Amino acid sequence: MSDDLTLLAAAARSAGAIALRYFRQSPKAWDKGGGNDPVTEADMAVNAMLEQTLRSARPGYGWLSEETPDSAARLARSRTFIIDPIDGTRAFIEGLDTFSHSLAIADRGRITAAAVYLPALDRLYTASLGAPATKNGQPIVASAQPGITGATILSTKPNFGFEHWPGGVPDVSRSFRPSLAYRLCLVAEGRHDGMLTFRPTWEWDIAAGALIAARAGALVTDGQGAALKFNQPDPRAPGVIAAAPGLHADLLRRRV
Repeated sequence: MSDDLTLLAAAARSAGAIALRYFRQSPKAWDKGGGNDPVTEADMAVNAMLEQTLRSARPGYGWLSEETPDSAARLARSRTFIIDPIDGTRAFIEGLDTFSHSLAIADRGRITAAAVYLPALDRLYTASLGAPATKNGQPIVASAQPGITGATILSTKPNFGFEHWPGGVPDVSRSFRPSLAYRLCLVAEGRHDGMLTFRPTWEWDIAAGALIAARAGALVTDGQGAALKFNQPDPRAPGVIAAAPGLHADLLRRRV
């Protein structure tokens, strides 16, 4: 497992080197369909490198990536790479420095190793089941926020619509970052008390960050409070809540 973590961390840094060659250089961009799903030549270049590097190193692992056509073959593998070559593509296109590379390995539905790298900020977050959550090699710890009062939450505004909170919309301080993986890492290092989204959420956006936040001490579940499972036939979770345990419980009480 430590070898897997070393592999992911090195690959994440290599991904960053490729992305930065395109960053703020007006990369070619297009929409994958539906008018709200951008991709760039940088996404594709990073994906190609990661697929070649990681699958060559672990030929027995399955593969799930945002930029690779999905195949049911991954479901027959006990271990699978779950990859987002660039999480926060819109931010990348706009020249914002908060895009990330999200790399994880799932073992029979559970994430065992994870790396999230923000190359424009040179921030590398890692964790495995056998190692603590770290940022640039230093251990990080999630917030101990006991409840909603005074909490800071990373989320989009629509997630605080009345329809999501039968028990009352929580009065929290809300912030936003474009990358879901980065939001989870910000929770992991205690810079925010929690993050949440109730939209169907692709596994590649959350797999790595979910383990990093959990290993830092946050409680991470789907949007209904159930355990997250990865490498599923439909690779989407019904939302995500990651927060200090006391805050997480307080938020769920408002959801029922």
